[in-house]
This record gives sequence, structure tokens and C-alpha cells, in this order.
Amino acid sequence: MSHPTDPLDPDASSSALDVRLAARRGGFTGHTSGLASEFVQANLAILPAALAADFRRYCALNPQACPLLGVTEPGDATLAALGADLDLRTDVPRYRVWRDGELVDEPTDVTRWWRDDLVAFVIGCSFSFEHALLAEGIPLRHVEQGRNVAMYRTSIATTPAGVFRGPTVVSMRPLTAADAIRAVQITSKLPQVHGAPLHLGDPSRIGIGDIARPDYGDAVDIRDDELPVFWACGVTPQSAIATARPPFCITHAPGHMLVTDLLNRDLIAA
Repeated sequence: MSHPTDPLDPDASSSALDVRLAARRGGFTGHTSGLASEFVQANLAILPAALAADFRRYCALNPQACPLLGVTEPGDATLAALGADLDLRTDVPRYRVWRDGELVDEPTDVTRWWRDDLVAFVIGCSFSFEHALLAEGIPLRHVEQGRNVAMYRTSIATTPAGVFRGPTVVSMRPLTAADAIRAVQITSKLPQVHGAPLHLGDPSRIGIGDIARPDYGDAVDIRDDELPVFWACGVTPQSAIATARPPFCITHAPGHMLVTDLLNRDLIAA
């Protein structure tokens, strides 16, 4: 396993631990697309225990948008199954802290916000299947341009559970028709990181009014020989949390993921 020369400058050859330690030390606060490319990246949602059962059911009812990789016990900031040296309070490059549905902080460390009743949900991320696409020679423009992936709220409703409900959020990658077909084949074997696309082509069919103005992330050009390809996105549960307006919660900032020690190749379904 290779390591970058500067542990505060992680790159595609970094290990998952390199990226986590760089975030923990405060030297890396950027988005994680393309980093530690062999390893599974994940979304993070941290809620009071009183809401945990409803949120777990919401994830179970919406597995394509919210594929659960792990859940902690109340107050526990570690998850050994996802990383031997992993601290959910410090190892994400940037977090978001919410009170009553309002964003109150975007820290790089949430230790001061941590409580004994918090339950953390770790949810699969499309950044993981990007490694499989790149390995097959499928270009990804946001990676080439060093941008965050474009993400959009859609008109596709999720199945509600308790107070959690709202639209499906999707991530978009422009691909040629031939690459789009291959991408469907590749990602359909990775259900734990969103699986196959939800939609290809006309964005208005899923309620996206302006493809040049994503709700999250960065816009990228779509060339004349390409069509937009949309996958369910792990920002969906963040949208549901915003709708529920819990008294307190913590999430990752979009594009700033938890990099786990799981290997992408181990998620490939038979």
C-alpha cells in the first residue's frame, strides 16, 4: 500500500488512513472525489438516539439512495468494521452541524459538538463506484477538472419513515452513450454504493429545471456527444433531515466524505 510523501496532501494513491489522518490533523479540508481510490467512501449522518429508529427505517425503505454500511451505538464515535483507527468526530474533512433544520456550523472537527446520545449512520457513496468506472477507462469530468460532483434535488419522492421524507437527490456525470451503457453494467454490481443509475438523459423528466445550476457541488460542461447520467446520491438523507428539522444533528459537508478501510472491490455483487 503506497503513501503520499506529504500526509497532509492526500491523492489517489493515498490509503484511507492517510486521508483520515490528514483530515484529523486539520491539514486537509477539501472534497474527497478521486482520493484513496481503492477504498470505499461514505456519507455520514449523526442523529440523537430518539430519532435513530425512524432514520434507520428510512434508510431501509430507500436503499438505493441510502445504502447503510454501518451504524454506531449511542455515543460511540468509532466503527471498527469500517476502520481500525477511525474517529467519526475528526476524520471527515468538513462537517455540517444543524439545529432545528438550520445550518449553524461547518467545522472540520465536531468533538465539541459530540454528545453521549448521538448515533452515527455511515452510508455508501458514489465516489466509490467512480474508481470502478475510471478503472474501465470511463472518463469523469469532475475528477479531470478537480471539481466536486454535481448534485440535484429531483421530483422523485423517497418513501417516508416517521419524520423523515423528501426528494431523492442525484449525482450527475456526463457520458457518451457507449460509456453510459458500460457505466450501467459496472455500477449495477455495486448496490452498497448506490448501484445503477436512476435516470439517463432529459433532466426535466426528474424535475431538474437547470442542469447548469446544481443544488450541491459544482457544474460541469456536457458536450454535444454526451448525455447526463444520474445516480441516487447520499445527500438524499441530508435532504430528509433538513425536512424533518431535528433539534440537533451532524452531517458531512457535500463531497467531503468519510474514507473507510473497506475496499471497493469487496463490494462487487456476484
